[in-house]
Amino acid sequence: MKEIRTEDAVGHVLCHDITQIIKDKKKGVLFKKGHVVQEEDISVLLSVGKEHLFVWEKQEGILHENEGAEILYHICAGEHMHGTEVSEGKIELIADCDGLLKIRRDALRSVNRLGEMMIASRHGDFPVKKGNKIAGTRIIPLVIEKEKMDRACEAAGPEPIFSILPYQKKKVGIITTGSEVQKGIIQDTFTPVLREKLAEYPTEVMGQTLPGDDRMQITVDIRKFIDDGADMVLLSGGMSVDPDDRTPGAIKDAGVRIVTYGAPVLPGAMLLVSYYEKDGKRIPVVGLPGCVMYAKRTVFDLILPRLMADDEIHAEEIAAYGEGGLCLNCSTCTFPECGFGK
Repeated sequence: MKEIRTEDAVGHVLCHDITQIIKDKKKGVLFKKGHVVQEEDISVLLSVGKEHLFVWEKQEGILHENEGAEILYHICAGEHMHGTEVSEGKIELIADCDGLLKIRRDALRSVNRLGEMMIASRHGDFPVKKGNKIAGTRIIPLVIEKEKMDRACEAAGPEPIFSILPYQKKKVGIITTGSEVQKGIIQDTFTPVLREKLAEYPTEVMGQTLPGDDRMQITVDIRKFIDDGADMVLLSGGMSVDPDDRTPGAIKDAGVRIVTYGAPVLPGAMLLVSYYEKDGKRIPVVGLPGCVMYAKRTVFDLILPRLMADDEIHAEEIAAYGEGGLCLNCSTCTFPECGFGK
């Protein structure tokens, strides 16, 4: 910092807040730290008794906090997001569309481990809406060595730390298994829940079949939906390990690549995730456990945004759901603003 006459401060960066006090009317910040002094500011500054100011003195190889924040922003920002104006050395990232937030977590940790800088974000692999705040960045000190910011760029790597995958329009086939539903002994209460959840995304339900517990027919229905252009096939019922539950075997018979049968999530342990490969396209074929029908939030709420964004799900990612995979069944559900799935 250096002290200069206020009249000579135009173009310089303030190193501290300037407070204005008007008796019985106002007490607050007139100009914030980091403000670049303009010609019209001089008379205002003099009116509050500031005849001298402490400003940042530019030095070779030393960056102001605002410059450091700009570098962090460019490290972070991918497609479908923008940054706010820099304020007090901080820039926030804002979503430009609805979609799935993806985070290169190793890169995020690598930058935050360097010290004297920080990037804080919401959880990845969860939905964001246009206008949502994604992350905030700032430098901790007022100034920082350029060499440290160069190390941050190196630690982050060439790709942005954050990206948003927009949702893709999906045609969905629903297969409701169980002879009790097929014969009308009980009412199908599963499909209305699925339709309600799918309606939150750009989906078109192609139709629904009721193959009962006929393993071969379930397989035929899967292949028929795919042949008719389905982008996703959801199967409800018959997902337990009981001998008369045929759905998992029928999915396997359809020629899919099974990612996982089982998930460390409650509710939702009997989830089956698989993909059918066709013409270079991955078509999710998902067996949903019965809890989706009656529980407020389940494993389906964790994977559906990813399926809608064409974000391929891997077995190790399902395994990682174990920490945070226990829904606490709160009396007032605040999902996704809670720890479930995080």
